[in-house]
Amino acid sequence: MSDPMRPPASPSRPQTAAPRSEPSRSRAALRTAVVWDVLQDALDRRARATGRQALDVLDTGGGSGNFAVPVAGLGHRVTVVDPSPNALFALERRAAEAEVADRVRGVQGDARGLFDVVERGGYDVVLCHGVLEYVDDPAEGVRNVVAALRPEGVLSLLAAGLGGAVLARALAGHFTEARQALADPEGRWGAADPVPRRFTAEQLTGLVEAAGLRIGAVHGVRVFADLVPGVLVDTEPGAMDALLRLEAAAAELAAFHSVATQLHVLGETGEADAT
Repeated sequence: MSDPMRPPASPSRPQTAAPRSEPSRSRAALRTAVVWDVLQDALDRRARATGRQALDVLDTGGGSGNFAVPVAGLGHRVTVVDPSPNALFALERRAAEAEVADRVRGVQGDARGLFDVVERGGYDVVLCHGVLEYVDDPAEGVRNVVAALRPEGVLSLLAAGLGGAVLARALAGHFTEARQALADPEGRWGAADPVPRRFTAEQLTGLVEAAGLRIGAVHGVRVFADLVPGVLVDTEPGAMDALLRLEAAAAELAAFHSVATQLHVLGETGEADAT
C-alpha cells in the first residue's frame, strides 16, 4: 500500500490532537494525499464527537503500517490485521522507529475471519484499504468490517477503480485490454492482470449502504498522479504542489470518479461525525 501524506494544517484541530506532520514530497505520498486528508479529518471529527483524545482504530489488511503508524502518531490506538507475518514484522519495526509501538498492535488474520482475532463492535474507526479487490466475497468483507464498528463509527474504504485501469491501458496503447476491462464483470484486462477485481463508485457505495452505513463522502484517488510523467513532477519547480492541489480539487467531483485509479468511500453509522 502507498504511504499517506499529511494535508495542510487546519486551525480547527482540537487542542488534544497531535499536530500534523510535515509533508512528504514523494510520488507515493502524492498518490494517497487525498485519502490521508479525508481520514485525518474523520478522525478529528470522531474524537470531538466522542470527547476522547485517543480513538480505537482497526486497520484491516494494514500490512507494514503505512497508514496505521501515522494514525498512531496522532495519539490513537491502532490494531492492524494482516495475513502476512512478514508485513506484521515490518509493522512492529516501523512502529518502534516512530516511537508509537505502545499504540500499535499487529495480529495475523484476514477480513473473512476477522472476529477470530479482534472484537466485534469494538472500534471507532475501521480502515479497509486495498482489501476488497482480493476477498472472495466483497459484500461479506464489507459486512465484516462494518460489524467491527461501534454504534457510532466511521469506515474508510479504499479500492481499485475500474475507470482508471481502462484509461491507463488505453493510454499505453493496449486498446484490446482496455475494452476487455470494460466488459469483464470483475474489471480485469486479461489473465496477466495482477488485480483480481475493480469497482465503480456506484458499486462501492452500494456495498457500503447494503451493510447499513450512510455515505459520508466519495473521492477519486490518483486521478492524475499515475498519468503525469515523473520527469515533469520531479524537475519542474512547484509541479508537485500544483499536482497535489489539482488532485484535491478533482477528488470530490463525480465526473472524475470514473477515471480514478482508486476510489475512497467514507461510510458512517447512525449520526457518526455529525457536526
